[in-house]
Amino acid sequence: MLAKVESRTVFGIEAKRVEVEVDITGGLPHFAIVGLADTAVKESRDRVISAIKNCGFRFPPKRITINLAPADLKKEGGNFDLPIAIGILIANGDLEQRHAEGKVFCGELALDGKVRPINGALPIAVELSKDGKEDFILPSENAKEAAIVRDVEVYPVRDLKEAVAYLKGNYNIEPEAVDINKLWSVSSSSDLDFSDVKGQWHVKRGLEVAAAGGHNVLLIGPPGSGKTMLAQRLSTILPEISFEEALETTKIHSVAGLLNDQNFLVSRRPFRMPHHTVSYAGLVGGGTTLRPGEISFAHNGVLFLDELPEFRRDALEAMRQPLEDGSINISRASAALKYPAKFMLVAAMNPCPCGYFTDPKKECHCTPHDIQRYLSKISGPLLDRIDIHLEVPSLKYKELSSKSCGEASERIKERVNKARVIQKERHKDLGIFCNAHIGSKHLGKFCQLDKEAEELLKLAILELGLSARGYDKVLKISRTIADLAGAERISAEHISEAINYRSLDRNLGF
Repeated sequence: MLAKVESRTVFGIEAKRVEVEVDITGGLPHFAIVGLADTAVKESRDRVISAIKNCGFRFPPKRITINLAPADLKKEGGNFDLPIAIGILIANGDLEQRHAEGKVFCGELALDGKVRPINGALPIAVELSKDGKEDFILPSENAKEAAIVRDVEVYPVRDLKEAVAYLKGNYNIEPEAVDINKLWSVSSSSDLDFSDVKGQWHVKRGLEVAAAGGHNVLLIGPPGSGKTMLAQRLSTILPEISFEEALETTKIHSVAGLLNDQNFLVSRRPFRMPHHTVSYAGLVGGGTTLRPGEISFAHNGVLFLDELPEFRRDALEAMRQPLEDGSINISRASAALKYPAKFMLVAAMNPCPCGYFTDPKKECHCTPHDIQRYLSKISGPLLDRIDIHLEVPSLKYKELSSKSCGEASERIKERVNKARVIQKERHKDLGIFCNAHIGSKHLGKFCQLDKEAEELLKLAILELGLSARGYDKVLKISRTIADLAGAERISAEHISEAINYRSLDRNLGF
């Protein structure tokens, strides 16, 4: 007898339709799985046999063939255990084909029949919503994650016996429901605040400009000056993440298996802080299973790279294309995937190997050759993609002992939001949302300068030695500063502040 059960597999952050066909015929007992299945899928044979028997059902001692169609699509993981078991029970007469009509099944089976969670439940639910499928039967641990998608009825099951009873109508399962608004209000709060940071007023201002324009930032200063503390609070002044952005970011975390029934929605902008020993695949993605990397986990958020020169050079160079395009293409002989990677890069580094080259109190023992070799670990093309350079000096005792609190993140965020609204309206025809993404051909249109501003920019290029690549950066930064001030045209005051944020262009030796 032939049975058909519908399922899905995840390819990147997209879900592909898979039809599980089960054929049971007479002959010597045999169990075969075909359809470009990997080892984990082929091993489902033993899991399914034990699960069916341990749940009290009869396993047919016949010739069983499982076909996963389409045959040219590679299938991975344990997603197909549950649909294979349901298909066998239909072909064996324990269920009828109508019981599985209009339903999609995903889940890994334990030997005792328990349904274990899978990776990628959210992308599957999103795809089902597009296809017009309404009933999604999956492990109970994945139910809340999939229920974020409103157009799909999610039915959680704990074991195979419960799934069969539900399909027969002997057991009622209520569709999973999630209150998105309540979840948003609880999980979007943060304990970090810019008021915790003492001193460093110019650095805070620079980070405000970066947040308002979506600019990448490099923090340069000696150890203990507060670079990490400042970077960790940048996400608190960024605009709130939209539901569409949260859904796309959560899909990436879902396929990587980073979600659970308590943390199933990324409702605030991610802040990722990988250690400098991270591998190439760990940072940009890849590996044997083409897993997303840190740059994708930071999608729509902040990627903080502390001790930037200590990271692997090949991994840093691989970030150049994602910083431009907002995505990463991972190509291997077996497959090619594309993961989103639109993030703000915040990097921190010491001015020299020992860290005290710019410290007035501590002596630096590094030679000029040591400093140059340290700085050369960061290539020019990568620095070219970092708009704002901020020097973070050591704090003096007066600043450390001060009891006055700095400006709260909430007030800074209000100014950032106003500037973002201006940019969104200005660039609505281009499909970009912040000044950092303005193309060179549009700079003349959006970055109009008054006469004094033009003279100051000309002087900066001729006298201060600003590079050609710094010209576009200064225009973009000054446009953001003008937006924060609510000004339509860029003035000399805005240009002057923007030039101060390009310290590496002005002085490569700090």
